[in-house]
Amino acid sequence: MLDVTVIEDPEAAAVSLDPIRARLLAELAAGPASAAMLAGKVGLPRQKVNYHLKALERHGLVELAGERRKGNVTERLMRATAASYVISPLALASVQPDPDRFRDQLSARWLLALGARLVRDVGSLITGATKARKRLATFALDGEVRFASAADRAAFVEELTAGVSALIRKYDAPGAEGGRDHRIVVAVHPTVKPPSAAPDTTTTPELNP
Repeated sequence: MLDVTVIEDPEAAAVSLDPIRARLLAELAAGPASAAMLAGKVGLPRQKVNYHLKALERHGLVELAGERRKGNVTERLMRATAASYVISPLALASVQPDPDRFRDQLSARWLLALGARLVRDVGSLITGATKARKRLATFALDGEVRFASAADRAAFVEELTAGVSALIRKYDAPGAEGGRDHRIVVAVHPTVKPPSAAPDTTTTPELNP
């Protein structure tokens, strides 16, 4: 089972978004189960669960893990093909975000468009690398920082921009024979607090209307 996989096909995306099928995917990500075993957990007849499992199987979201005999019946044990799924913007290709339409480094919506392109591109690269049975060279850096003030945040962004820009100028070799282009995305955004987190009582300056 993969840790995460990207859904690019529109029909597969629609199948995965059905509430019952999403629940079945969650159950099967925890371990293999038959339609009969799942029926009690989701509160549906076995036949209906079988119907949903076949739809998920057609789109490669679940797969056969094995079979077992139970009385005169052979049960199919199914499992999810991944522990989690991400829907690529390719599933809505005609309306997918395009960060090249506008560039605004301080726009949250532009950041969202960049994130969507990242999901799309890396998903496509994973698909191609899997088919070619090759490893995909990637790198990611994730961290958190608490800024004491808006001025500190602005200074951080300025230094980050200067540092990354300097590295790009140092290593960029547009004329290198056999070289390969790589995309670099650096993002800074407020941390999303879990639903159970206590409300933030920090005093913030009022914004002008």
